[in-house]
Amino acid sequence: MKLAERLRELRGKKGVTQSQVAEYLGLKLRAYQYYESGEHRPEYEKLIALADYYDVTVDYLLGRTDEPN
Repeated sequence: MKLAERLRELRGKKGVTQSQVAEYLGLKLRAYQYYESGEHRPEYEKLIALADYYDVTVDYLLGRTDEPN
């Protein structure tokens, strides 16, 4: 569940909507909402894109570290 929590937290800090993130990833809004709810996990390529978008490491997104960079 750490990934979903981190995605919600980072999106709030960046001040963007779920729609904006979904558009950046090339996803439908509902697909991105599944990520934030923890119902689905992003594929490898989307996980890297999310880390790039939020300027954090993949390990941070996955909860393997509490250091964003």
